[in-house]
Parts: sequence; C-alpha cells; structure tokens
Amino acid sequence: MTSTKEVTAVDAWMQPGTEFFLNAPMFESLRRWAHLPSPVPPVPIETTIEQMDEAGVGFALLSAWWGPAGPIVTNDEIAEIVTRWPHRFAGVAAVDLLRPAAAVRELRRAVRDLGFKALRVVPWLWGLPPNDRHYYPLYVECIDLGIPFCYQTGHTGPLAVSDTGRPIPYIDEVALTFPELVIVGGHIGYPWTEEMIAVARKYPNVYIDTSAYVPSRYPEGFTRYLRGSGQDKVLLGTNYPMIPLKRCVDEVDGLGLDDGARRKFLRDNAVRVFKLTD
Repeated sequence: MTSTKEVTAVDAWMQPGTEFFLNAPMFESLRRWAHLPSPVPPVPIETTIEQMDEAGVGFALLSAWWGPAGPIVTNDEIAEIVTRWPHRFAGVAAVDLLRPAAAVRELRRAVRDLGFKALRVVPWLWGLPPNDRHYYPLYVECIDLGIPFCYQTGHTGPLAVSDTGRPIPYIDEVALTFPELVIVGGHIGYPWTEEMIAVARKYPNVYIDTSAYVPSRYPEGFTRYLRGSGQDKVLLGTNYPMIPLKRCVDEVDGLGLDDGARRKFLRDNAVRVFKLTD
C-alpha cells in the first residue's frame, strides 16, 4: 500500500468491471433502471485506476463474487489484478457457501497463498441469512485467519428477497455468538439503517461501509452517526463500477465532517479494520 501522504481514500467495496460480472443475469433489473446498453461493455482495470486517480482513491478492497451457479469473479482473477497493482488493490475472497468444507479450504488458500484481506458473502445470492449454519465454519476460519467477514446488508437492488439483509436479528445473533469475528456490513443497511447503527453501537466488532450509496443519499440519522459517535465505525465504500468513484468522494464534502472524522471515514478506519499497512 502506498504511503499515508499519497492515499486520499480507501474504498472498502469495489469489484472489477468484467464483462461477465456487468452482464450477469442477476443484475438485469439494475441495468434496466440505469438505462445501460446490452451488453454492457467491460471496464478495463487500467480505466478503473484512472478513475481512482481522478477521484482521489488511492487504494481499494477488490472483491471476488460467488453464487450458487459458481464463481462470477474468481479469487484468481482478483489475485492477478492485485499482483499487477499491489499498491492499489487488496483482494476480498468469495467462496461456495453451500459447500462449507470446500469453502473453508478456498478461503484459507485465498488468504494464506494469495494474500487476501477479507471474505465477502452476499446473502441474497444464496437466499440464506448470515445466521444460517452454512456460514458458521467460515466465521471460525475468519477468526483464525484474523480477517473480517464482509456482507451486504439492507434491501436488494436486484429482484431477490431482501430479508436476508436485515441486521436484526441476523447480524445481531452472529455478533453475539462470535465476539471475536470482525464484521463489516455494506450498503448501510437501508431501509433498516437504524438497525445497522444499533448493532454497530452494541458490538465493538461490527462496522458499516457505505457502498451502493453516494453521500447525498445517506439518511440523516446515518450522517449524524458518522459525524458523532460512529466516526470510528464507518468506512467509505462505493460498490464501483455500480457507483461512480468521483461522485462518492466529492460528495463527502457535504457531510459536515471535521478533519478527524473525515480522515477516519475516508481512510483510517479501513486501514485498521482490514489491517492494511503502509
């Protein structure tokens, strides 16, 4: 990772804009709402880095994706990008939730051999909330490996059931059962944002990233939390390429953060939670 002086922001949730990912059937409703062409052209990683530079994003956690039909963005694809640009990206692993033993082995490989910094599971893909038994071996492995468990909280943009993204009771139960597990809930929990805030307040190991929402769309209660008692608990995330990087960073100026809270939100919280080093 580049030095502190060179890093303006760390993005806690990005994924590469591969053609297969952008045109996945599960995102059909999102493409329709956004009036995107069909097929959506891929975004070369070089273009992503140019957009990061323009936005002032120095480093990003780049996520693999896995669903019931198989990998969507593989761990090895992410590892190849990280190997080429180690000062701009770190990997976030994805695994086959329905095959817990194989999933644990793959997570172990991703962290120990590929150097990944976290695991991400998107619950609505599987139709299984985070307190389901399929997750539990992965939670133990995350604790043993010393990495965060990241997931999507809140409703689903794609046409899938949203209940799996409720912070209460699901993450409330997981955090209670696994007090050593570091949990990062993405997408601010909307429309259950107050639930997400309540869980983050309750447990020292639970954090929130802002992916999928530009700052001008944060609920007022969330912005107050970010300015006050939650300034150590919230990480900048974009969900790029779904959300423009520059707009996300530019709109941070409108949140009313003091210099300390701004630095924590943009960079320091992610460095601490994901154990990134200069």
